[in-house]
Amino acid sequence: MNPTTPPEAAAKPAGPTGRKVVVTGGTRGIGRETVDRFVAMGDTVVSLSTSGAPVDNALSLACDVADPQAVEQAMKQAVEALGGLDVLVVNAGIVRDNLMARMSAEDFSAVIQTNLMGGFYSVKAGIRPLIRSSRGRVIFCSSTAALLGGIGQGNYAASKSGLIGLARTLARELARGSTTVNVILPGLIDTDMGRDFPEKVRQEFIDSVPLRRAGTVTEVASLITYLASDEARYITGAVIPVDGGVSMGV
Repeated sequence: MNPTTPPEAAAKPAGPTGRKVVVTGGTRGIGRETVDRFVAMGDTVVSLSTSGAPVDNALSLACDVADPQAVEQAMKQAVEALGGLDVLVVNAGIVRDNLMARMSAEDFSAVIQTNLMGGFYSVKAGIRPLIRSSRGRVIFCSSTAALLGGIGQGNYAASKSGLIGLARTLARELARGSTTVNVILPGLIDTDMGRDFPEKVRQEFIDSVPLRRAGTVTEVASLITYLASDEARYITGAVIPVDGGVSMGV
């Protein structure tokens, strides 16, 4: 776990309303767009990612969220650099798709360890500074697969379902301190991960979406930043889809 951007190069808050934000999986796709939006709003942001790749105007730290010691060290460094923690976005995740009959225990465990346990490790490491904040926010990035399942995605769906139970438990535990905890459920989003599906499978999925298109990272990140805002302070324990209507009624 090494910083790839010195703390002094991280974004500086634009006045007294600037929040202290950590985003896991902050170098690509939804995570990167989320980092950029918080920075643009005048917040100080730390991006945690396996690569630790530089992110403009944010402090970038290398951290494998599947490793509890690495997460603890990275979160400690992030909180020290930020001077506290107001917002934690749990976004890091992986896929290792295969039909259940062919899926190895190693692939199942790896996805659970990163997506679910990584979320647990991240929250556990950040929970005390979040409680001390007067505007603590936790946003988990789950998936519509948590509700609908997905062929070849038993491990992924299980990991993302687990985040919902974790988040709602945490929402109850932290409510007295005014920290809110919410979950978003992206559907098919135009990211590297979303584009990795075979074209036929991708098109079939789009055809099943009432709005007949994939979502954008901007649409997802906009919801994340809203849930982190003062305007959303009465929303907690919510599970909100961003999926073009594919999971409506579930």
